[in-house]
Amino acid sequence: MAVAQRVLVIDDEPDIRELLEITLMRMGIESTSAKDVHSAIGAIKENDVDLILTDMRLPDGNGLDIVRYVAEFKPDTPIAVITAHGNMDLAIESMKSGAFDFVAKPIDIHKLRNLINHALKVKQNAAEQRSSSPDKTTEGPLTLGNSAPMQLLSKKIKKLAVSQAPVFIQGESGSGKELAARQIHILGPRAKGAFIPVNCGAIPSELMESEFFGHKKGSFTGATEDKQGFFQAANGGTLFLDEVADLPLTMQVKLLRAIQEKKVRPIGAPSELDVDVRLLSATHKSLEKMVADGEFRQDLFYRINVITLPIPTLRERHEDIPLLCTSILNRIAQNYELPAAKLDAQAKKALGLYSFPGNVRELENILERAFAMCEDDTITEDDLNLQGGSSQSVTPLNTTTIGERPEGVSLEDYLMDIERNVVEQALEETRWNRTAAAKKLGITFRALRYRLKKLGLD
Repeated sequence: MAVAQRVLVIDDEPDIRELLEITLMRMGIESTSAKDVHSAIGAIKENDVDLILTDMRLPDGNGLDIVRYVAEFKPDTPIAVITAHGNMDLAIESMKSGAFDFVAKPIDIHKLRNLINHALKVKQNAAEQRSSSPDKTTEGPLTLGNSAPMQLLSKKIKKLAVSQAPVFIQGESGSGKELAARQIHILGPRAKGAFIPVNCGAIPSELMESEFFGHKKGSFTGATEDKQGFFQAANGGTLFLDEVADLPLTMQVKLLRAIQEKKVRPIGAPSELDVDVRLLSATHKSLEKMVADGEFRQDLFYRINVITLPIPTLRERHEDIPLLCTSILNRIAQNYELPAAKLDAQAKKALGLYSFPGNVRELENILERAFAMCEDDTITEDDLNLQGGSSQSVTPLNTTTIGERPEGVSLEDYLMDIERNVVEQALEETRWNRTAAAKKLGITFRALRYRLKKLGLD
């Protein structure tokens, strides 16, 4: 028989305590109560509860005192605060101090129940992770590592996963901002909900409102059917706004309101819709400078930047490169069903001395190219091509045979089509003798096998 979940309610107003206790009872949850900081700290010491709900104004102190105590001595226990209507600064301060989330007075029972359900998943998730086998990991190549910066990042991610506070992820391009956001989502109570990543810099300004909030059929020319926006798609899950600095000022105003009110209005809709999302955002730009220059709204900056998560560059954790290389090369070999390649001593030394301006993403691209070009499953320094040169003489393509890229076809698809045609032509001319075709193309046999797999020609 499952053990009933228990919640500690801390409030000096009997009516509020009764409302919270009745709500919990109807949800099948047991509750205990305290009316001030002193009795609350005693109850927290003596009892193991699954959630704490505390008012901010108490007779002998502040709810922040309880938040800080729980963060230090009961970090696995989520705590949510109840604030006066409009006191957003205090709510944000509580989340910076370790609160899971907040609810404003007058209390909206629907929002309160959602908060309770999400918060109660925190301890359950933590227990499941502790009991899971060691090989079940959410780490990927962008955050893998044993260096001090990565150990610190891992601890921060686990701590932030428990909270519902908006997190601003700061880091250079290619350092792993989206993967850090995914880990926060996976380790948190919204793991079963959707993770919706959005590249804010890739959306045309005239389509932004429709993409973010959705639209109703017939609301404008071309709206042939109802469309769900990013906020609705992420409802119950996490919305990750990558390159948030690229949002135009007009959209920043609308985004701020959606975050504050937790409501969106699709274009052409008669009323607003409630949305429940965890907001994570990232950029490689300096938002502080953009705020100072008037290019980014200060109020939006403070709202999305409740907690900052810096992502270390690969230059700051060079000792992780061998582990990263092994992981990346094994993954590439598995993806293309080819034998794993290894780095020789000179290649390892060259990577150790390289500055990696493109961070881990650049390392992945370097290794994938070298994997295709190497011979005898051994990657040499020449295969890495770190200086942009080429150790092989390859006859250039006759560009007169390449047509103009059709409108609507991405550059990546266009180049893959060209590569596929060139490879198919070489195979046909050699009667599908792969060794001869590789020689004709000026690449290794291994590189041809890699390309055949990549292009779906194997």
